[in-house]
Amino acid sequence: MTDEKLPTRSENFSEWYNQLVLKSEMADYAPVRGCMVVRPYGWTLWENMQSALDRRLKETGHVNAAFPILIPLSFFEKEKEHVEGFAPELAVVTHGGGE
Repeated sequence: MTDEKLPTRSENFSEWYNQLVLKSEMADYAPVRGCMVVRPYGWTLWENMQSALDRRLKETGHVNAAFPILIPLSFFEKEKEHVEGFAPELAVVTHGGGE
């Protein structure tokens, strides 16, 4: 880990967050562009956050839900006005293996 200072949150939130995650060794960049590998410390933090949130949700009578990571491109086409202005951080799968 270097002694290089992080930018402040108010200067550049995105860069501050990315550097914080990398320097704390919670995650590293993966060899696949746009992907990260969650390291053990980061995964433990995620599990603790998930457990605390799950407990709070259930105390109020709510239930958890999970949503797909991969969705058809046609869904984005239908929602153009909602995604307009967001950074184009979208991986497009052109084909998959097997059946």
